[in-house]
Amino acid sequence: MAGVGQELLAVPLPEMVLKLGLGIAEAQRALDENSVQTAQLLAGTTIPLVMAVTQTISSTGAVSFASSPPVDVSLLQIGLLPTFYQFSEATIEVTMDIKTTSSQETNIKVSASAKVGFSCWSASVNVDVAHNRKFGKEVRGTSRLFTKMVPVPPPPRIAPEFTVVDNRPPKETP
Repeated sequence: MAGVGQELLAVPLPEMVLKLGLGIAEAQRALDENSVQTAQLLAGTTIPLVMAVTQTISSTGAVSFASSPPVDVSLLQIGLLPTFYQFSEATIEVTMDIKTTSSQETNIKVSASAKVGFSCWSASVNVDVAHNRKFGKEVRGTSRLFTKMVPVPPPPRIAPEFTVVDNRPPKETP
């Protein structure tokens, strides 16, 4: 059974872990670059947005609406944010099935013959020994890599701070 231990030691686990880590780092970098490109696209795409609508109901019950002129704002300013991901889990699973078979067969054939006479007798014994040994070895292995990605909130400073400055004179109250 020393061969079984050697088979298990032959699995290049440190190399597998290194390659998994480097693969995750490369994939994470690509995901981050994609999120940055999406943020740039959202910041560079503008749409006209009406910032204020006023509904006025007169004393006669007539309703009228007035709106501020549209202002071009970016998709990022109206709250569309890129999605960021991170790898939250990585698993390497290695499975090996090792089967070792050994058997030994021994066949012994004995034959004897004897002659009996008046004063002497003789006998002969023939022994035929045959040894058969059978050794078998079967090794199967499978490996599985599992990674899990989860969305995470965007960096807090990606969305611009939105401040409204109203320089209109205050409304008079009756």
